[in-house]
Amino acid sequence: MRIVIIGLGTIGRTVLKSLAGEGHTITIIDENKDKIESLIERYDVYGVVGNGACIDIQKEAKVKGADLAIVLTDSDELNVFACLVAKKNGVKNTIARVRNPDYRNQIMEMKDELGISMIVNPERDTANEIFNRINLPAIAQVEHFAKGRVLLVEIVAEKGCALVGESLISLGKKLTTKVLICAVQREQKVIIPTGNFTIEEGDRIHLTSDAKTLRDFLAEVNLIKSPLKNIMIVGGNKIGYYLANELSKKKYRIKLIETIKKNAEELAEDLPGVTVIHGNGTQHDLLLEEGIEAMDAFVALTHIDEENMVVTMFANKMKVRKTITQIKSDELYGMLDELGINNIVSPSGIVANRIISYIRAIANTRGSNVLTLYRLVNNQVEALEFLAKKPERIYDNPLKDLSIKENCLIACIIRNNEVIIPNGNDCIQLGDNVIVVTTHKNFDDLTDIFD
Repeated sequence: MRIVIIGLGTIGRTVLKSLAGEGHTITIIDENKDKIESLIERYDVYGVVGNGACIDIQKEAKVKGADLAIVLTDSDELNVFACLVAKKNGVKNTIARVRNPDYRNQIMEMKDELGISMIVNPERDTANEIFNRINLPAIAQVEHFAKGRVLLVEIVAEKGCALVGESLISLGKKLTTKVLICAVQREQKVIIPTGNFTIEEGDRIHLTSDAKTLRDFLAEVNLIKSPLKNIMIVGGNKIGYYLANELSKKKYRIKLIETIKKNAEELAEDLPGVTVIHGNGTQHDLLLEEGIEAMDAFVALTHIDEENMVVTMFANKMKVRKTITQIKSDELYGMLDELGINNIVSPSGIVANRIISYIRAIANTRGSNVLTLYRLVNNQVEALEFLAKKPERIYDNPLKDLSIKENCLIACIIRNNEVIIPNGNDCIQLGDNVIVVTTHKNFDDLTDIFD
């Protein structure tokens, strides 16, 4: 595909990094010359320096007729206008970053007129991700397939959990609930496990299930948690606002700490169900004074990764049951587990995942069978939902008789709204949705996973 990325901030660079190895022809546009030159040296892309909303700059970048323009500058207005210009230049699909909720509501009603195919809001998307993790205390991450019928969740094998010390074969014999463990992160290593794999304390486990079975499974392995009630958020930015607003609707008790007095006053006015505190949320004494030790969950959302790391470590020391930390730089990921920081959100990563899934959906209309895609474990694993939409030799044969590539696992089959956690005797049939977890990259057809 021919793709244009306008705006190479943190999110733009993350999207570029995600797309660079997928065989697309990519053009980048930004007003920062040094940034463009650096990215041209690093990736096989064509770059133009200038205002991406200017028609002459887009013509210089040979945008005309491109498959997709992704506009991710810091200005909502510029992003919308750049999409209009791109559409005028014959770009088939456009994605715009729009952060202002007032604009978003208008644009959702005017998408066709404005020529915008998709809107991303990193702050709102991140707040939704954090909300889901607070709402499901035992779960570190959750993704949805098959229009929500299938969940791909991440849990941690904590001390006392019935999974620790068990092989997948022994778990299959002991547990009455049926889920499929499809990937395990152990320190920095990612494993697509076989039956003899034994789970250790601290393993981060990715498994597939439907919603009801998941609840039964968590209860059976001693991972059901009592609800989180008292939530402390440090950082009254847009993510903090969106998160506090959603949590307050569900009757959580929330303390939101914001450093800037004017912002704190505005938040207090806009969030009547939230206790807003003006102060520095990274200060030891303030956190103690506001009762951090009585909190069920702590969310670190300052603009500085290192500050988020430090206050999370302090919250962990205070025995807060669940801590969630915003980390923008993926260069820090290698040390986080060692520091006990294991529940992380990255706005750029969340948006990049959404955009990659959208691109695969576009490709689906051109022969690809990918319906949904998520990247896990710092992009080391892909979870893909395929549609078995044309006859293939692999159909109607037991999975145990098929030659599946190493580090590929068929995690779930959805047939006529029935969720099937497969074993070796199950078959794929024409019309099935099939979820695959793999460490391979760039699969775009179900047949790619077979030798």
